[in-house]
Amino acid sequence: MKKNFLAIATIVVAGALTLTSCKKEKGCMDTSILVTNYNPDAEEDDGSCIYRYKLQAGEQLVTSNITSNTTWTADKVWILPNRISVEEGATLTIEAGTVIKGVPGTAANASALLIAQGAKIMAEGTSSAPIIFTSTDDEITSGEIASPNLEVTEFGKWGGLIVLGKAPISADNSPAQIEGIPASDENGLYGGSDAADNSGVIKYVSVRHGGANIGEGNEINGITFGGVGSGTKVENIEVVGNQDDGIEFFGGSVNVTNVIVMNVGDDAIDGDQAYSGTITNVAVICGDETDHAFEIDGAEGSSVGTMTVEGGVVVGSAAAELGQFRDSAMINLNNITFLGFTSQADGRGDLSFDGSGSELNFAENRTTFTGLEYYFTTETWTLTDIFKGGIPATEATDLSGVATGAAAFGATWSWAGATLASKIQ
Repeated sequence: MKKNFLAIATIVVAGALTLTSCKKEKGCMDTSILVTNYNPDAEEDDGSCIYRYKLQAGEQLVTSNITSNTTWTADKVWILPNRISVEEGATLTIEAGTVIKGVPGTAANASALLIAQGAKIMAEGTSSAPIIFTSTDDEITSGEIASPNLEVTEFGKWGGLIVLGKAPISADNSPAQIEGIPASDENGLYGGSDAADNSGVIKYVSVRHGGANIGEGNEINGITFGGVGSGTKVENIEVVGNQDDGIEFFGGSVNVTNVIVMNVGDDAIDGDQAYSGTITNVAVICGDETDHAFEIDGAEGSSVGTMTVEGGVVVGSAAAELGQFRDSAMINLNNITFLGFTSQADGRGDLSFDGSGSELNFAENRTTFTGLEYYFTTETWTLTDIFKGGIPATEATDLSGVATGAAAFGATWSWAGATLASKIQ
């Protein structure tokens, strides 16, 4: 059957006004092309459709929110045309090896996958078959690890993954609306009183090329955890090439094991609203636009919480700082090796406090630092140049142990694993 596509216009025929627009011919049920100027009330086609994306063979368009238990299988590439929510009471299961792609777009057209409060995601990849979230600009298929056509420096091509739960947050109001989701969408609520809330399983999952702009100066994180509880299992996750933060925690108590973040445009790991979980084994590779490896903010409401980061390596860049602790932040940062940062006149590269509240928490032992190491690549720096406020650290003289750990960190399943290993000699 012939398929016609239309654009918004009006024409006058025999004195009558006839509406035309980007609309398929009557009776045609083609769902392979997404258009921006589709008008369901159009009566005729003027042939000037504006295309967003045309489905390729083997791709499956996700056309609406998920309201009942659903499985995405690895034999298809699943296409997100806009923000798709898994709604309360529903579980989305994603098979190992599945590829999910978001259509490029900004503002209301930004594509993302949102797991609402009371919903679950069961994304259980494996070391030989990770689950990959990326953009439709990416030609990757199931079974591949590296993109065949995109670089790790490319970002902002779609939104990201957002998981929201009912665990406590420290905000003026709880539940709150997650940033970037309009107040009219109740799927954007997060926070509550159940610290053990369970949003499912995220395992061997890589999120790439995200961070679409949804408002002025407001981009989506690679992975957002909002009020996610400790009943949620998260391990072996990767964010590559995101325009905003790599992973951001808004309160909650979820624990995360084995985290890789590479080449993001803002902060690699960001904790807010008294996030109180533990991140075990972290690898950060800062890019040319990365702001901080760690940026931690304190409580916004009356409740408090302390996050813990235990073990890992951070590879710096000329643009990046090791970390910044703001607004009475509280953190336990243990056994981290930093290397590859460079000195700049504006103070880039240091680990510092911003505000008296964060300094007071350190002075009174609510924030602690143990086992921090810095590997020097320049003779002009000292430990006190880098670790501000008396933060204790030692100079690393041998990276063999770090290199051994890095070589195994995501070596088989992550895109960043090989890059990490190559940077630590």
